[in-house]
Amino acid sequence: MLDTAIKTQLKAYLEKLQRPIELVASLDDSAKAQEMHGLLTDIAGLSDKVSLRQNGDAELRPSFAIGLPGEAPRIHFAGIPMGHEFTSLILALLQTGGHPPKVDAAVIDAIKALPGNYRFETFISLSCHNCPDVVQALNLIAVLNPGATSTMIDGAMFQDEVNRRQIMAVPTVFLNGEEFGQGRMSIEEIVAKLDTGAAARAAGEIAAKAAFDVLVVGGGPAGAAAAIYAARKGIRTGIVAERFGGQVMDTLGIENFISVKHTEGPKLVAALEQHVKDYEVDVMTLQRAARLTPGELIEVQLESGATLKSKSVILATGARWREMNVPGEQEYKAKGVCFCPHCDGPLFKGKRVAVIGGGNSGVEAAIDLAGLVAHVTLLEFADTLRADAVLQKKLNSLANVTVIKSAQTTEVTGDGQKVNGLTYKDRASGESKHVELEGIFVQIGLLPNTDWLKETVKLSKFGEIDIDAKGQTSLPGVFAAGDCTTVPYKQIVIAMGAGATASLSAFDHLIRS
Repeated sequence: MLDTAIKTQLKAYLEKLQRPIELVASLDDSAKAQEMHGLLTDIAGLSDKVSLRQNGDAELRPSFAIGLPGEAPRIHFAGIPMGHEFTSLILALLQTGGHPPKVDAAVIDAIKALPGNYRFETFISLSCHNCPDVVQALNLIAVLNPGATSTMIDGAMFQDEVNRRQIMAVPTVFLNGEEFGQGRMSIEEIVAKLDTGAAARAAGEIAAKAAFDVLVVGGGPAGAAAAIYAARKGIRTGIVAERFGGQVMDTLGIENFISVKHTEGPKLVAALEQHVKDYEVDVMTLQRAARLTPGELIEVQLESGATLKSKSVILATGARWREMNVPGEQEYKAKGVCFCPHCDGPLFKGKRVAVIGGGNSGVEAAIDLAGLVAHVTLLEFADTLRADAVLQKKLNSLANVTVIKSAQTTEVTGDGQKVNGLTYKDRASGESKHVELEGIFVQIGLLPNTDWLKETVKLSKFGEIDIDAKGQTSLPGVFAAGDCTTVPYKQIVIAMGAGATASLSAFDHLIRS
């Protein structure tokens, strides 16, 4: 199952086990079961601290569990955790075996203190780059809290279960049989959701903080760069954000980050976060900004009710997926309306889907989906596609793709539970038409996260923060950087440079005032 190089690497990891662990297989007669058996046999053969037994009684087969000998296992994999989930497997082995997790002590204490029983089930696809964070977080909760169990379920392998529960997006998490959440969630977010008093305690701690010299609002590439440049000046620096990474967390392949030939969004974000934490930066996550109030000390009010004060502020709130804003879109979001073809595409195997948008993102999505689904209909508002010629050539070579131009989507339709089609207007004839399908992937660009800044700083007609060459906004002492601004090109490397520029400008503002 595992090649020699992976075995060598895994063997080195397993040397970190501090106590024996046991793999428990629940197999059947399928080919996937044989593949899983091969994987487990390989793992058990790499360390004398790993044993394997094959009399598991799990309902979902083939599957396996990881636990301590003589105890009921609390981590389960219904599927073969390769691809993006291979790291989840390695961490589950190590953490069950006593290797300490790289998580803040406060989070570990909060997990151990959670009362009650928690049976987590996480539906994933192996091509989803958002899923491993959720699986790894829930696995760690199961390791640390004896009242918790965590089961990863590969939606592509267990299609009947996906259909029964009407899973239309991954990751989707169930807690004790009820839907708990969808999409990427950090371990801090999950713990805060389980611990109902956590938000109030965090708000109290934030409200008590002394004023900053530089406060960065946003944790994406621009925000991270701004914080690092400020902290290197030796001034009191803080970051407040919903979470680290922003849109980069949803980016699968990155091949234009200079000096790095290829990386993936989550890997880059992890590196950014670690770099920030190497400096004395006060990082406050799970917080959404609500209002900006200028003054001698600029105030940033948070939705939690807390207020932060700073001598200067750098706005780096990034952008979010642009939505179609048509009837039915909100009702069927994550029930057929999706935004990540890499994550959710495998759930639509053999089905009919649409892609909205004829730019590079839309055409790339259609090409990827065509290899998974029965048929792709790409709808573009304009009378021509905007994607690069090489992508259009590839798209046109695919037999199961239909391209409709001059098409304005007007409604998402469904049966009350999930999407069953969309309606569009032919902009040339004015005729309304309907397409029957099971999934819609929206790829029509981004919107700046600046709604909370209206009537505070000057915004462009597109809602972007108006800045000058130094990143200065219309308010003295308030700077901005990245995709939320009028910078002409929305690229990671440009956002980082803009963050550095805004930080240096903020420092110059401080020493001159």
